[in-house]
Amino acid sequence: MPKWKAYIKGFEAYLLLELSLSTNTTEAYLRDISKLEGYLNIKNLHYPPNEISADELTSFLAWLNELGLGIRSQARLVSALKAFYKYLILEGLTNHDPTALLDTPRINRYIPEVLNYEEIQLMLSTIDMSHPQGHRNRAILETLYACGLRVSELTSLRISDLYLDIGFIKVIGKGDKERIIPIGESAIKHINLYLHQVRPLLKRIKKEAEDVLFLNRRGGALSRVMVFNIVKDASKAAGIVKKVSPHTLRHSFATHLIEGGANLKAVQDMLGHASIITTEIYTHLDTDYLRSTIMQYHPFYQRKG
Repeated sequence: MPKWKAYIKGFEAYLLLELSLSTNTTEAYLRDISKLEGYLNIKNLHYPPNEISADELTSFLAWLNELGLGIRSQARLVSALKAFYKYLILEGLTNHDPTALLDTPRINRYIPEVLNYEEIQLMLSTIDMSHPQGHRNRAILETLYACGLRVSELTSLRISDLYLDIGFIKVIGKGDKERIIPIGESAIKHINLYLHQVRPLLKRIKKEAEDVLFLNRRGGALSRVMVFNIVKDASKAAGIVKKVSPHTLRHSFATHLIEGGANLKAVQDMLGHASIITTEIYTHLDTDYLRSTIMQYHPFYQRKG
């Protein structure tokens, strides 16, 4: 199907250049569209994309479900199809959208563990500050919790991304999207201790890691596994029985902000979420907060007051 190749190539450029999606997401979307092309070949339906009906897409999804495709993969595939037809419409390659009535499969929301403030302080207190690596590990934990970073964002954090004198750091998140995050005094203090008193003690720093903030003993960037182990060891030393990972600190960051009255949109921006729906997954709001928000901002209650 020659037309399919041209459409998919144009779709790839659209995802990367216009939507600024990550390479991994782009490749996943392209594989999903290729699945549709493969399905049509199997069924001996030689349609170009602009001639496919909503019924055929529904049959395609039912076929994948029967093959055992996971619910998350199905949900992503629907997103890929919707993005594909949006691209075709924008380019004038079709005038109808067969995905308009497609329902995205519901995914049960997974709420990770959350630590309370006392548990986080207990974790921090277990770090042995008599060793140089202790200063680095304390700064890592402080930064993860203070800024709600993903592991990949922490390991790629650069010295040139620090604006500690004004209390901010710059982070490059998913899809190479840049965001500015405030950072607290305690995290600033421990980053400075590590940066100025411990990091210079390294015998050699690899050229490609000269601007990387957190380094291993060999002068290279930390791996994701190392960060997981640092967090895991601190939680174990603190006697915490919950399953704790770096993501637990990210989730705790968001939860504590929301419970303290922070605006959900502001938390979304700090976490780097494209959709506020994703932020709501990370912030299981309690009923007291929801009630107080309605009482404070809904015009009906304001009139009655």
